Amino acid sequence: MIKTISTVVSFAAIITSVPMGAIAGGGHNSGWGYTGHAGPEHWANISEEFALCGKGKEQSPINISDAKISNLPAIQFDYKSGSLEILNNGHTIQVNDTAGSNITVGGEKYKLLQFHFHTPSENIVDGKVFPKEMHLVHKNAKGQLAVVSVLTKAGAKNTALDKIWAHMPSKAGDKKMLASVNVNAAELLPTDRSYYSFKGSLTTPPCSEGVKWMVLKMPIEASNTQIKQFAEVIGSNARPVQPVHARELSVM
Repeated sequence: MIKTISTVVSFAAIITSVPMGAIAGGGHNSGWGYTGHAGPEHWANISEEFALCGKGKEQSPINISDAKISNLPAIQFDYKSGSLEILNNGHTIQVNDTAGSNITVGGEKYKLLQFHFHTPSENIVDGKVFPKEMHLVHKNAKGQLAVVSVLTKAGAKNTALDKIWAHMPSKAGDKKMLASVNVNAAELLPTDRSYYSFKGSLTTPPCSEGVKWMVLKMPIEASNTQIKQFAEVIGSNARPVQPVHARELSVM
């Protein structure tokens, strides 16, 4: 049975700490968050640099619905193993790429910068909310961003995620660099890499637009314990879905 936006309360039940937010960049003292006067509905008023958060027409995340079947190019993943560099920036748990990983889409190469997590999911599919979402943030030689989103459902323990979670910094601003721990983001991808595609933005201030979004259709699994572990450290850090406006949504 499909869970609607209203059922996000079932995921919120595992949130036990005050949320500080999750980002694709920015520090824990950047003045924005996910609750109260620092929450998403106020981001545009916190700083002039955040104006797009309120007036942008291609904002993320969205409710992915009525996507048109299209001949989208496959995402060619070239992810490599590297030493673990993990930080708690006050908004999310972020893992920086240290191995020179990249993707190629339609002949365009994008370098993996980092990946981070949101709970519950920010993007939703036909009204369905997932317990967690991972964003893999990439940049090409022109400075253009591409985000691969991996939705997560509750299920079996995720061994690749567990290796990262074992070193999760518990305090905002904490960072760990562990040469003895190797991580490869490819281990966190589903076997089916078909995806939804749309133009969007960063889901955090300054909400910059022009971001290429690719949301993988197949979710991965994580245990309830793993989902709760993240929530206890970071809290709920999902921006509400934004209007689609005139954007076209495509799907493989």
